[in-house]
Amino acid sequence: MTDVDPKQPAALATEELDYELPERLIATAPAQPRDAARMLVYHRSDDRVEHRLIRDLPEYLHTDDALVFNATAVTPARLIGRRQDTGGKVEGLFLCTSDDHAQPLWNVMLKSNGTLRAGQRVELLDADGAPSGDVLELIERDEQTWLARETGSGDEVQHVLERVGRTPLPPYILRARGEHAVADALDRAWYQTVFASGEAQHRRSVAAPTAGLHFTPELLGEIEARGVMRLEVLLHVGAGTFKPVTAPTLAEHVMHTEQFEVPARTLRGLKRIGDSSGRVIAVGTTTVRTLESLPDSLRDETAVCRATDLLISPGYRFRHVDGLLTNFHLPRSTLLALVGAMTGLERLKAIYTEAIGREYRFYSYGDAMLVLP
Repeated sequence: MTDVDPKQPAALATEELDYELPERLIATAPAQPRDAARMLVYHRSDDRVEHRLIRDLPEYLHTDDALVFNATAVTPARLIGRRQDTGGKVEGLFLCTSDDHAQPLWNVMLKSNGTLRAGQRVELLDADGAPSGDVLELIERDEQTWLARETGSGDEVQHVLERVGRTPLPPYILRARGEHAVADALDRAWYQTVFASGEAQHRRSVAAPTAGLHFTPELLGEIEARGVMRLEVLLHVGAGTFKPVTAPTLAEHVMHTEQFEVPARTLRGLKRIGDSSGRVIAVGTTTVRTLESLPDSLRDETAVCRATDLLISPGYRFRHVDGLLTNFHLPRSTLLALVGAMTGLERLKAIYTEAIGREYRFYSYGDAMLVLP
């Protein structure tokens, strides 16, 4: 739980987060190259909108600014298997391991045409749809997830996922693609930022911090050459990021919890920016939630590691973030509410209407929006 007071306003009706999006604007692949994506720029200072490209981002940054990235890495967490007793297809998502047992157990979300029960075994299929030799034995279920034991190879979970896991694309991308399949090897490259940490303990996200997907090594180099400070945080994105708001009001929505880490170097950088005239520009909503989950007074001696369930909605007072680069988000989502807290919700909906009219590409593989102070 976060120890900050988000100063949330009165309950916001969920229907106020709704808008209509033509399905043709759901991006099913990223722009090539990545920094060729379009970028809508919104200047809050004078309520002005510009239409540019991601590669133009350095023009909007000052030498005393800090650009903050979420360096988490996506694990190939999407699972496809079949029941050993009936041969029925099973699909799912690896979430994490549970270490409260003698042998680490898998925590997974699974769905099947038939009813899954404890004791059943699911054989995982490799990228070619062939049996991999990796088998999950179902142990117990709570409301949404199963605890399962890997009884095939006995390898560490990351090794198994590298063999049998697929890229955990959001369901709306898979639906929008329809019969136009894309090789998973492409998605593994596309759905990972170029700055993602290569350390095994950081490959824990089941969704990409999608605003970061727009960056290339060349663009990062140009930004650093301008003297802009580049800082990193880690927030491991969980399946809750896909969860729509179904409650009548946003205040009734149960926000998911995610683990984050802010290194001491980043805390020192934030403190330095706070003592100057610079601005903190967050790359992505996960970075915003991480920074805003920090206490008001920043200490730079040691890293901050904790969990957050912070829900940011219109009326929130931002304490550590001045601007935001983000993608265009789903209706009725907490991500849309977060961006609306920075721009004003009615203004954001007007901007989205303009973006739809200009046929910007939406969602994870889509175009971007830069919100400036």
